[in-house]
Amino acid sequence: MSNRKGEIEDLIFGVRAVIEAIDARKEINKIMIQRGMDKALFKELKEALANKKYTLQFVPGEKLNRLTNKNHQGVIAFISPVIYHDLTDVLTDVFERGDIPNILVLDRITDVRNFGAIARTAECSGVHAIVIPDKNSALITSDSIKTSSGALHKIPVCKTRDLEGSVAYMKESGLRIVACTEKTHDFVFDVTLSGPTAIIMGSEEDGISQELLKLAHQRAKIPLLGTISSYNVGVSAGVVLYEKMRQMILS
Repeated sequence: MSNRKGEIEDLIFGVRAVIEAIDARKEINKIMIQRGMDKALFKELKEALANKKYTLQFVPGEKLNRLTNKNHQGVIAFISPVIYHDLTDVLTDVFERGDIPNILVLDRITDVRNFGAIARTAECSGVHAIVIPDKNSALITSDSIKTSSGALHKIPVCKTRDLEGSVAYMKESGLRIVACTEKTHDFVFDVTLSGPTAIIMGSEEDGISQELLKLAHQRAKIPLLGTISSYNVGVSAGVVLYEKMRQMILS
């Protein structure tokens, strides 16, 4: 049995249980399928998954056994505790209310607690939605919700298969795209953040992808006086979102 208590309550296992979740259109973060699972069971599962856009991972049976010691039949699904939103719907709603769009894009943030902490800061600073890729991103689990102090139940999260396309769509919709990266001479305090904006924060490992950097109207960095090369992404998000909030209050 897995000791990751924060995730264990978010999973279901067994072919029939997973198929029922698919048929019920449950929000599923990902589905793990055992390599070489029983062919008849796999055929049944494959039919249920036809034309569905779930994230699938084919893994050794040992990995599934570590998650549960019960009869998983070669398949485990991670159920999201929140409903994901459509970015187009969120932006349309923001514009119709007459608000100034304030979107946060997280490019491959994989640490669950970082993600939860960022969501808490985002909710407190008036962010309308968080946009994440459907792969290589932290799952929304009870751990991330706890770390967010419940913010993930309040702020819309938009999960997209094409993060670059989603950023391009926001750019076409009139949002200013600001990439937070050390690869610039411009400090965040000198960058205009008060208008319709999508702020991009990069992964803990290698920052923002080159594709997203190319889409940005401007890059911005936080000053560093120490010898370590960068801040924790959760801290960086707090600094940048506070600066945006400060500019909006003063504008």
